Amino acid sequence: MDKNLIYMDHAATTPMDSEVLSAMLPYFSDIFANPSSIYALAQESRKVVDDSRQKIASLLGARRSEIMFTSGGTESDNAALRGVASALQSTGKHIITSQIEHHAVLHTCYQLEQLGYEISYLPVDQNGIINPTSVINAIREDTILVSIMMANNEIGTIQPIEQICCLVKDEAKSRGTNIIFHTDAVQAAGFLDFNVKKLGVDLLSLSAHKFYGPKGVGALYIRRGTPFETQLSGGGQERGRRSGTENVAAIVGMAKALEISIENREQTNLHCIKLRDKLIKDVMSNIKEVNLNGDDTLRVPNNVNFSFSGVEGEPLLLGLDFAGICVSSGSACSSGSLEPSHVLTSLGLTDEQAQGSLRITLGRENTVEEVEKIVEVLVGLVAKLRNMPILD
Repeated sequence: MDKNLIYMDHAATTPMDSEVLSAMLPYFSDIFANPSSIYALAQESRKVVDDSRQKIASLLGARRSEIMFTSGGTESDNAALRGVASALQSTGKHIITSQIEHHAVLHTCYQLEQLGYEISYLPVDQNGIINPTSVINAIREDTILVSIMMANNEIGTIQPIEQICCLVKDEAKSRGTNIIFHTDAVQAAGFLDFNVKKLGVDLLSLSAHKFYGPKGVGALYIRRGTPFETQLSGGGQERGRRSGTENVAAIVGMAKALEISIENREQTNLHCIKLRDKLIKDVMSNIKEVNLNGDDTLRVPNNVNFSFSGVEGEPLLLGLDFAGICVSSGSACSSGSLEPSHVLTSLGLTDEQAQGSLRITLGRENTVEEVEKIVEVLVGLVAKLRNMPILD
């Protein structure tokens, strides 16, 4: 990467850690065999997949058998919802989620609606926080699944998952029913404690490239005994839950990246909070009519999301890119869409305000000097864009 480039889009993806790459390299060439074969070379691949699964399980407070490898966060979210919905369709067809979930959850819910399922999309407050009571009030006799994200990918708000899950489980117990709880922890993994025993969740989604690991690999924690119907059939890999030859190198990389991220979590959080708070303070002190989207304190340490009145997001992004600064206007998965962010409009922002948003997500390699540079560029760029004549 160009040393003069400022990269502040870590919610979209993170650069791979050099230790992670080193751990992966042997499994592209020397130890390349299919883990499902029986000869010695293949068993080397099998052993490292099993060891990586055990490492990830230990870091999550789970059993090895409860970790299913996937191609990333999208597949993990899809599999969680579809797998449970299919397994429990004879019990009920009601699912509860929030209006600000990632599209990997929302679009799956839309498709499930076409199959006869009913979805309750719960609102959030102006800071993007879900009221736990609203979740309980939405539960019906036919409710089978609740899916609430741990940290939002656009505004970084942190939901009280442990509290919500506990309330859901207590409500289900009082009704004599079984309600499965899933959380999308893709944006939380590098910053928050996601011990599954502490959280109490039945399913949890992860994606390696959000915590300095490789793209194309993720995991879904499935608590033992959770009803789950296979979504990918074939050779019977992943205990028959997700067939397909394992991506050995990527799995090794994910385990190593997760280990490093948890070891360095406290240090990373302190570093990002220092930069985040400086960025917020300097932008809001030097630019008028700017709004910080999301909660002031209940947000992941690296996330900043601004809306600038009278400025559209696209020219803002282009101007920053021209200055060698990489940021986003929202979720990278939908940045090509002309539609305003569903997350920001759920907070009560107008379409115009939502389209003038900017997401800046910091990483452990960013510096104070880079924060000062982006503020300097933003001050001039916003002033320039606001002074441009409006063409009919």
